[in-house]
Amino acid sequence: MEFQSHWYSTSCSPKAERAARLTKADKERAFYEQHAALLDALWLRWLELGRPPQDDEFPDLAASKDLFGTTQRALKFLQRFQGDELLKLAFDSRRDDLTVYFAMRRFDQQRIYRHLPESLKRDVKAFFQNYQHAQTDGERLLFSAGNPALLRQMCQQAAAQGYGYLDEEGAFTFHTAQVVALPPILRVYIGCATFVFGDVTSADLLKIHAESGKLSLMKYDDFEESPLPRLLERIKISLVNQRFEYYKYGDTYTPPYLYRKARFLTPDFPHYAEQLAFDQVLATHPEFALDGYGMPLEQFDATLQRLRLAVVGFELQPAQHTPALDDPCGQYHTFRDFIECGATQANTGLPNLPKQPDTYNALAALALHIIDPVMDYFGGIELTYGFCSPELAKHIKGSIDPKRDQHAAHEVNTRGNLICERKGAACDFIVPDENMLEVAQWIVQNTPFDRLYFYGNGKPLHVSYSDAHNRAIVLMLPGKSGRLVPKVVTAERFSEITIDCPR
Repeated sequence: MEFQSHWYSTSCSPKAERAARLTKADKERAFYEQHAALLDALWLRWLELGRPPQDDEFPDLAASKDLFGTTQRALKFLQRFQGDELLKLAFDSRRDDLTVYFAMRRFDQQRIYRHLPESLKRDVKAFFQNYQHAQTDGERLLFSAGNPALLRQMCQQAAAQGYGYLDEEGAFTFHTAQVVALPPILRVYIGCATFVFGDVTSADLLKIHAESGKLSLMKYDDFEESPLPRLLERIKISLVNQRFEYYKYGDTYTPPYLYRKARFLTPDFPHYAEQLAFDQVLATHPEFALDGYGMPLEQFDATLQRLRLAVVGFELQPAQHTPALDDPCGQYHTFRDFIECGATQANTGLPNLPKQPDTYNALAALALHIIDPVMDYFGGIELTYGFCSPELAKHIKGSIDPKRDQHAAHEVNTRGNLICERKGAACDFIVPDENMLEVAQWIVQNTPFDRLYFYGNGKPLHVSYSDAHNRAIVLMLPGKSGRLVPKVVTAERFSEITIDCPR
């Protein structure tokens, strides 16, 4: 016994010991990995068919027989190794496809079983037992496509699975690439439309109107590559009346934009992530009315211009073109109002034109977020000082601080550096016949201002806007010498100031 024990301990290598410990699952895994190319191809073929492939359907019949001896042994090994879950899904999916097929064949003359392709005969036997059952199931599915309640239920199911968008009226809109993934009833519904109109997959989007028995086809300009594709053609097919209506956009009808395109797509669609991000950014701008069909194209473009925004690829970016002086700057003003502004500019006649596109963007943001709300609430204002170019600053008498006051907006000096690193834009204004303290307090309470300088009840107010939103409030009060002394106060303290504040 001692000799035998010693012989065993000295003659078994570590590799042999590991091999002795391998389970059956380990051995099958190693076997599969060794022959992965052949077995993967056979497994994918099985999933594609939804049923066990016959000998002439094997990807490599000879190699399979060499490895397993018979095709049945090969299939049994695969089923044991991969499990039944995917096979069940593949079976159900293929049966649905075939049921749709036989539903649509109902429009043809009845095909004789012996004339069917051999592969289809195998499908009939595997999925329906016989040809009569296949025809019966297809006919039942076809007639169910005329049931509005069932259609509505399937539209809801498809929308919940992320295949498209269900609107408030129950219409379901989706990309044509998703037709094959839809519930069988919806596929048959769409298939019925082909007998009225023809191929519907040439469209970009389809819309199922479950209640009215209609299907709409929409074709867009550069649907895949544009975040806001324009509608070119729309066809509405009535399955009830067996007729369709055709609309072409361009000369007679202005082509509308398709807003929030991502809701009609699935995550595997090209540029889906970029489209979703674009839609989310666009939705942060309340100026764009996107509910329902959204705002008309001309109104959207005008709003883009007013906001100094541009669509670049799948991004919404600040505009980089120079606008005309008389283009809108906010709702009530033009850029000329903020540029040809103030006594010094009027006396010198200097053009005072910005050189940086971002300066125009900053002026537009100032108008949108500060000046427009003030005018909506108080009425007309008088601009007393707006944009100040380096050339104009040289002619202004008195104390100004271009490096801090934001009147230079995004302009740069001769070295290419920002004149005012605070960026944004500023203006001074007064509201005739209004208490400027009340105006200033309203701005503090109701707008996202950056800096506000209050000089007195009857004097112009200085206010700026920038992305920083510092909400800094400065009282400019006269000191003992008569010169103005800045005093920083909190919003809470500023709201407590009364009309008795020094003028």
